[in-house]
Amino acid sequence: MNKTSFSGLMRAYGTIFAGILIVVIFSILRPDVFFTIANLINITRQISLLVTIAIGATLVMTVEEFDLSVGAMASLGGVVAATLAVNGMPIILCFLLPVLLCFVIGITNGWIVTKFKVLSFITTLAMSTVLGGFTFWFTGGATVFQDIPKSFTVVGTTNVLGIPLLSIIMLFLTVLFWFIMRHMSFGRKLYAIGGNEAASRVSGIRVRKYKNLAFGLCAALAAFSGVLMASRLGSAHPTGGDGLFLQSYAAAFLGRTVFKEGVPNIWGTFAGAAILGILANGLTILQVPTFMQDVLTGIIIVLAVVVQKIGRGEEK
Repeated sequence: MNKTSFSGLMRAYGTIFAGILIVVIFSILRPDVFFTIANLINITRQISLLVTIAIGATLVMTVEEFDLSVGAMASLGGVVAATLAVNGMPIILCFLLPVLLCFVIGITNGWIVTKFKVLSFITTLAMSTVLGGFTFWFTGGATVFQDIPKSFTVVGTTNVLGIPLLSIIMLFLTVLFWFIMRHMSFGRKLYAIGGNEAASRVSGIRVRKYKNLAFGLCAALAAFSGVLMASRLGSAHPTGGDGLFLQSYAAAFLGRTVFKEGVPNIWGTFAGAAILGILANGLTILQVPTFMQDVLTGIIIVLAVVVQKIGRGEEK
């Protein structure tokens, strides 16, 4: 294999190779527990919420923006859904209303960014603070868990033919948004805006509209992940979604090193989330302390960047 073909291979699949290496290592260390069908199914359930929220982050990254409020959106979605369920609201509305609420909030984020030319980093960070304060006020700082009906937890705990419903929802959303981004004009316009916003505007693309929609969908998916989390746990904490924030962007960033060079893409994000989930699962099985899991996760991300740079021939 010549240097050019090796560089191309590393550029496209270096992160996948790293993921395979992680699987091989854990399989050797704990083959009786890690490399089993039951654990594979467990991993898909564990990453289902991460994939859902990371898809939203990917949409915003496609237009070269960031939404730092996704964790707060997830927390808000969870507590609103759980509170509605406790108060006897039909379950379908318990799932839909928080998603619609956060979609509107996300559109508001996008409107502020595009209308007033405020950095999305600043806008969404401020919105995250606002939502965090509102969620604490809404719940009184307490976990919502008393009197949650059994019907609310069905989605989060049900298996279909041995496969968690959460895993099925994750796969459905991945395929759906892959199709949207790959085969529909909406997705192509988002990629065009991210590639060259000025040229997109000249070509007639309504840049402000599509950026707003990207922020709205990102917020809606974040809220949906929070609702699913509440359904799975049978409770909702006012900071329950905070842990998904950095993980979602880690998955989306890893996704930029997979398949499409430096370009956010849905299947890349899925692969990035899977790598993070496999790493966390394997380290937990090996009883590695949580703080070391964070260290190793950071190292994996850095290595992914280095491998991509080497593949591009930018090591000098």
